Amino acid sequence: MKILILRFSSIGDIVLTTPVVRCLKQQLPGVSVHFCTKRAYQPLIEHNPHIGHRHYLDDRLPDLIRQLRAERFDYVIDLHNNLRTRLIKTALGVRSYTVDKLNLRKWLYVRFKVDVMPDLHIVDRYLATVVPLGVRNDDLGLDHFIPDHEQVPFSSLPITHQFGYVAYAIGGQHATKRLPASRMVDLCRQLNEPVILLGGTNDRAAGEQVVALLGSKRVYNACGLYSINQSASLIQQARMVFSHDTGLMHIAAAFQKTVYSIWGNTTPRLGMYPYKTKFIVLENQTIHCRPCSKIGHDYCPLGHFRCMIDLPIPADVLSSAQQKTIS
Repeated sequence: MKILILRFSSIGDIVLTTPVVRCLKQQLPGVSVHFCTKRAYQPLIEHNPHIGHRHYLDDRLPDLIRQLRAERFDYVIDLHNNLRTRLIKTALGVRSYTVDKLNLRKWLYVRFKVDVMPDLHIVDRYLATVVPLGVRNDDLGLDHFIPDHEQVPFSSLPITHQFGYVAYAIGGQHATKRLPASRMVDLCRQLNEPVILLGGTNDRAAGEQVVALLGSKRVYNACGLYSINQSASLIQQARMVFSHDTGLMHIAAAFQKTVYSIWGNTTPRLGMYPYKTKFIVLENQTIHCRPCSKIGHDYCPLGHFRCMIDLPIPADVLSSAQQKTIS
């Protein structure tokens, strides 16, 4: 049996598909699992031992479709459900199972604040697509696999961070999912522990603002310095993780880290909170304009950005975090 899984983006969403990959491989004897994603996300799947074959979207969808047709799949599992994946399913002409994105329910929640979202994580909705194949959730959580050559040794870190640190994933695809730099400073200052800031090159400037106010002995700005798998290695070795609603949050969950999950204009009610790991949600529940988007904005639509500027970070949360770090 040959099964193709489709999920083109992004980092967190691809990590969230790993239970489907694992359960298919381990529960269907003799199955060959193929995974198709964008070339940019190759590092997320190339070392997953449950994936037998990998296919990548480069520039031209017709080229990818020709490649996929030659494989003669038995089933397609569509965990993206967009125009591209619909074109692929039509071209392949085999039985397919597609995730329900709950777009109407999300629209009602975002537009009118009518919460009819199910109490169900997106991973469980992904897994529901393969129930017709006799596959069940093994409750083992998420996977992420780091090759040996991308493991980051403690000895390569600043001496101030070689004996343990808290990782803080400050990235986020949209500005309204990220704390302003001034609030990042507040958080790092109150932690009173060595902190490594993680993110992409676009997050480096914000990280430098934090370092400028707290000093390099307290904060190491690693944004833009490491690959995704190297960043995952730093997450894996951290004592605990603070994270915005971003891909590294889900990688942290894959390593069963305690995650302090920070939410701005989005909300855990959309089903993307840390999966099968201990987590603490930090969000502003005193305003009524959240969620204002299911993914985020480049700026606050109302101009005040109170979801992040006024985000409460209770002292007992930080105290608990430090106790866990010290222990």
